[in-house]
Amino acid sequence: MMKYVLTIGLLTAGSVSLFAQAKPKPKTATVKKPVTAPVSTTAPALKTLADSASYAIGVNIAQSIKKDIGDLNTNVMMDAMKATFGGKKPVLSDETLTSVMMAYSEKAKEAQSQATINAGRTFLEKNKTQPGVKTTASGLQYIVLTEGTGVKPAAEDTAICHYKGSLLDSTEFDNSYDRGEPLTIPVSAVIKGWTEGLQLMNKGSKYKFFIPYELGYGLRGAPPTIPGGSVLIFEVELVDVKKKG
Repeated sequence: MMKYVLTIGLLTAGSVSLFAQAKPKPKTATVKKPVTAPVSTTAPALKTLADSASYAIGVNIAQSIKKDIGDLNTNVMMDAMKATFGGKKPVLSDETLTSVMMAYSEKAKEAQSQATINAGRTFLEKNKTQPGVKTTASGLQYIVLTEGTGVKPAAEDTAICHYKGSLLDSTEFDNSYDRGEPLTIPVSAVIKGWTEGLQLMNKGSKYKFFIPYELGYGLRGAPPTIPGGSVLIFEVELVDVKKKG
C-alpha cells in the first residue's frame, strides 16, 4: 500500500526594502531592489478534534517517510492525494501504479547499495583471472577444492551438504559445521547461485562459490547480516544426494 504525504508549512513573513540614494550633485535615478511580498503566517484552523487528528496524521506520515522521499516530487504527490480524496480517477492504471512503485523501489535500493555493488563487481572482475577460478554464463564463479565421484543432483533432487558462508570482508554469516548438522534442502529451493552450483558438483565434492548479488540475495539482502548487493562466498561440501522418487 502506497503512502503519501501532505505537507502543511508554517512560513515566516518577511518584507525587505532596500534603497540606494544618489548624492545631491548629479541628478541620478534612485535604484531599488525588489521588495519581497509578505507571506501569510496563518496556521491551519484546528477547530475540532477531527481537524487536530487530521493535522497529526499528516505530520506523522511526513515524518515517517521524509527520509525516504529522495527525488520524489512532493507537489505531484500532494496533487495525487487531493485528487484521490476528491474521488477522481487516477491518471495511471492500477497495473501501472504497481509496476512504477516496484521500479522506483528497486532503483532506490540500488542507490543505497551502490558502494557494496561496486566493491563486489571490482572483486569478481579480478577474481575471475585467478588460477583455478571458473566462471559460468550466469556470472557464478567457483573453484573445485575436492572433486567427488558420486552422482550429480538435478534441480528436482534434494541435496545434503555442509557449508560456510562469508562476505567479502571475511565476515562469516553462517556455518553448518559449527551447528554439527548438514543442511538438507531441495536444490531448487535455494538462492540461484546455489541451485546452479550444486548441479555442477558430484557427491563427495567440495567447491568454493563466489556468488554475485543477482544470484544471491539481490538488492534486498538478508538483514541484518547480509547487506543488499553483497557478493557471497560459500564453501560447500556435497555430502549426499537424494534423487527424486
